[in-house]
Amino acid sequence: MPRLAFHDPLWLLALLALPLVLWLRARRSVPVLLVPFAAAWHRPSLAAPSRWPVALAVLGLALVIGALARPQRVEDKREVRSEGYDIMLAIDLSSSMRAEDFTRDGEPVNRLQAIKPVIQAFIDRRPSDRIGIVLFSGRAYTMAPLTFDHGWLGRQLTRVRIGMIEDGTAIGDGLGVALTRLEQAKRDSGGKRIGAFVVLMTDGANNRGALQPQQAAELAKSRGIPVYTIGSGKEGYVPVPVFDETGRRVRTRPMLSDLDEGQLRQIAETTGGKFFRVADTDTIESAFKAIDRAQKIEFQAKSHLVTTELFWWLAAPGLLLLAVAALAARPVWRQEAFA
Repeated sequence: MPRLAFHDPLWLLALLALPLVLWLRARRSVPVLLVPFAAAWHRPSLAAPSRWPVALAVLGLALVIGALARPQRVEDKREVRSEGYDIMLAIDLSSSMRAEDFTRDGEPVNRLQAIKPVIQAFIDRRPSDRIGIVLFSGRAYTMAPLTFDHGWLGRQLTRVRIGMIEDGTAIGDGLGVALTRLEQAKRDSGGKRIGAFVVLMTDGANNRGALQPQQAAELAKSRGIPVYTIGSGKEGYVPVPVFDETGRRVRTRPMLSDLDEGQLRQIAETTGGKFFRVADTDTIESAFKAIDRAQKIEFQAKSHLVTTELFWWLAAPGLLLLAVAALAARPVWRQEAFA
């Protein structure tokens, strides 16, 4: 933001001294010779001496003193050259994500409810990145393409719910669609995609889709795109709510978790990413914070000050006022004016 600065702060003392100088000048004693009957010789002048020359001189002198302080308009210019990442989030919406093996504020929540606020926090921490979302279950769809509008992206995330897509777990298709969304020629270098990665979240094993997870991982590797995989849910049997035809919850049944941890580890290792196993809210947050630190661009910014001299805006009118005051104070000028 532009700001006003003065090169020499002593100008304020000089301005404060002006009234003192005028007061002392007015009180200075002047020797007078008294002549008897001088009143008989006095011829009144046509006009009394004007105070305008003194006022103009004082104002002009104040402006000149202000100009000598060298007022400047200072602006802080900052240039940022680095670009942010392109990130695709691939989220599993299979029916097993209804398992309530997480808690929030002491209350049980399902896997999707546990992970959505963590995803939102991850998005908020990366304002300079373009982020998109792919949803997959029995099929894979793009919910949001890469965008800088994180407010809109957050609103779309609140609409995500289990059951939006036919059931199943098509991990390979979900990763494949995410990679397709990252295809951009202007960010390719030597056949490699620069500045992009995928975060894939699932709680099961691949059982649907046309593309196998390892095939998608090899495609990501060939493009130079790291894939961070997150396996959600606790091991063993977990409680899953059962709903009737009207959507009313009627009971809870146990379900055996079928997360294919080996497959997710292989995807991460093949692509140069990392695998995280999350079994509670704290480990979910830790996983996303670790990804955030690993794939963070340190923006290189140059900062410099731009100064604009403003003293001429005070010096020019100040000198003009002093010149006018000098002309108005000349005795010849006043005599000719009132002759």
